Amino acid sequence: MIGRQGRVTGKIGPELVGEVMIPIRGGVEAFYAHPSVADEEIAVGSIVVVVEYFPPRTVYVAKALV
Repeated sequence: MIGRQGRVTGKIGPELVGEVMIPIRGGVEAFYAHPSVADEEIAVGSIVVVVEYFPPRTVYVAKALV
């Protein structure tokens, strides 16, 4: 999971649990998402990269350099 890219479908920010869709296992799955930098906000539609993964469905993400 670490290093995979996904798209934000629910706003990610401080005190918020966002959502990202990540391609995995031949499909696309939803994961709960938190920002890897505590005060960062990431808008819906942004591309992110997974920095940490906590099974089964939680990831910490950072904005991808696209």
